[in-house]
Amino acid sequence: MRYRKLGRTGLAVSEICLGTMTFGGDGFWKVIGALEQETCTKLTKAAFDSGVTFIDTADIYSNGLSEQVLGVAIKDLPRDELVIATKVFGRMGAYGGPDTPEAQRRAANTNLWGLSRKHMFDAIDASLERLQLDYVDLYQVHAFDPVTPLEETLEGLDEIVRSGRARYIGLCNFAAWQIAKALGASARNGLARFESLQMYYSIAGRDLEREIVPLAKDEQLAILPWSPLAGGFLSGKFTRHGGPNDARRAAFDFPPVDKDKTHDIIDVMKEIGDARGVSVARIALSWLLHQKHVTSVIIGAKNEQQLADNLAATSVELSSDDLAKLDQVSKLKPEYPGWMLERQGGERWGNLS
Repeated sequence: MRYRKLGRTGLAVSEICLGTMTFGGDGFWKVIGALEQETCTKLTKAAFDSGVTFIDTADIYSNGLSEQVLGVAIKDLPRDELVIATKVFGRMGAYGGPDTPEAQRRAANTNLWGLSRKHMFDAIDASLERLQLDYVDLYQVHAFDPVTPLEETLEGLDEIVRSGRARYIGLCNFAAWQIAKALGASARNGLARFESLQMYYSIAGRDLEREIVPLAKDEQLAILPWSPLAGGFLSGKFTRHGGPNDARRAAFDFPPVDKDKTHDIIDVMKEIGDARGVSVARIALSWLLHQKHVTSVIIGAKNEQQLADNLAATSVELSSDDLAKLDQVSKLKPEYPGWMLERQGGERWGNLS
């Protein structure tokens, strides 16, 4: 296991991050995973023993149950060696909760979600209580809030950092212009700034490379890919003829992928994997780990065998020929103004030695 700096900070994180969306399985989240406490504790310890020190969760995963289960799972692990991340934005109980008058009332209350100062202060305290922690290392906003002024969100996050309840802040699922605007506001007002971007990124979904990767490189932001196996589509279980009926994709077809193109990518990954005697999933994860702009890849597992196979991706070395083949089959279609920037900028660089 290798360790990398979280963006421009002094914090080091393992190149593999253990995701906990499979922990708990309350309501809607059963589709993704419904692991009970004993299994979650075993998986967490196995990951830690393999060098994983970075663990990611969110308040809405299983309506808080994921945080609660994780809190128990890490109780006997050294806190100062762990980097614990959680998230804020979503409305608790909004996914598959009981259809009661109380649930309906709460669902209609706008103050129970979003990125207002009120909600974030309530949410961080509730997350810490469930995790049984005094602080989290990385507090991430789970989405962009079009209702709350960005300055209010940033000021609230800065207060959370200054209070000691979080060490650093990050974001998830923003557009490039929203990230740039937030960084500018933080710089102008002397506020804690976003240091990491948790975004969907896989060899089957490289959209991030158009705008966000160049921004992240320029601003020294960490990129933390979620769903690196494209919701299981890159697990090796799916072929052009279909996949297992009990797979997550069968019930929850997300994130969206171009399936025809992805099968072409899988064909190339299988060829490379077969030559090494490793799974398609390992090749997909290894490809991400070979991208210099990636800091830590978030994996999820339902059992120890799956976890071990994912962790083994750290030891898969892809050759320049392998990377070229994978890049060719998965590359993005040129879009404007990207192709014009490349053409004109390339001419400028061409005149310099």
